[in-house]
Amino acid sequence: MSSKTVEDVENEVRDWWQTGIIDMEPGKIHYGGYAIEDLIGNISFPTMIWLMTRGELPSAPQAKLLEAALVSAVDHGPQAPSIAIARMAATCGVGLNNAMASAVNVLGDVHGGAGEQAVALYHDIAQRMDAGQHMTAAVSDGLDHQIAEHGKHVPGFGHRFHPVDPRAPRLLALVSEAAQEGHVSGRYGEIASAIEAELLARKGKRIPMNIDGATAVIYAELGFAPELARGLFCLSRSVGILAHAWEQTQQGGRNKGPIPRRMIWNYTGPDRRQVPDSAKS
Repeated sequence: MSSKTVEDVENEVRDWWQTGIIDMEPGKIHYGGYAIEDLIGNISFPTMIWLMTRGELPSAPQAKLLEAALVSAVDHGPQAPSIAIARMAATCGVGLNNAMASAVNVLGDVHGGAGEQAVALYHDIAQRMDAGQHMTAAVSDGLDHQIAEHGKHVPGFGHRFHPVDPRAPRLLALVSEAAQEGHVSGRYGEIASAIEAELLARKGKRIPMNIDGATAVIYAELGFAPELARGLFCLSRSVGILAHAWEQTQQGGRNKGPIPRRMIWNYTGPDRRQVPDSAKS
């Protein structure tokens, strides 16, 4: 016979999940200690994201920089797999939540993960500098390590569509302003610029920083872990995913695939042939 008291059982239930994010009881909701009624109408959504992921409220300049990164990555048109998938899913007759989930699920290492990878690269170079290396040597060694471990693609640099990603210079300018005003260190912006210079020296042509590299600078400057950089990108891109799924729902269409029906793929299998008698039942 169990010797547990009612109080023991209640404590066991309470301890089953543990969180420092939300405290709730009937009629009361607190996030990180702050009452929801005090947050509503007084803080921005980026500030709320910071509170939920970091446990504290950011300063206004920090929230502004986070907001800039989130705004910059909301959409990149149907040529981006996540956006195309959202629209295709909508033509299959699913609801907005299904279309959004389908799209978010492809934000992996190749499409959606470069920001996380770029933050990790910046951190690696920063650690080499902390160990005594000059920035130039730290960048060179950091790139060599990145390429040896993950292949020749350097996350955060170069773009398959834009000769120069128009989002990156604006974000870097905001980081520079924030650094001059003492809101961030500016260290990761300098590291990213040094990577760009090293790539130019190695390849003989400029490989400009892209949206992933620039937002990674902001996330690193603000102290977000690399993994959170990917999560924040998912939050940002979800806005564009929602917009495109909703627009496609309004436009209608059924089973709209990735290419027009008149454009058929290249078939690379065997020549047309008959089913042999030996295979027939």
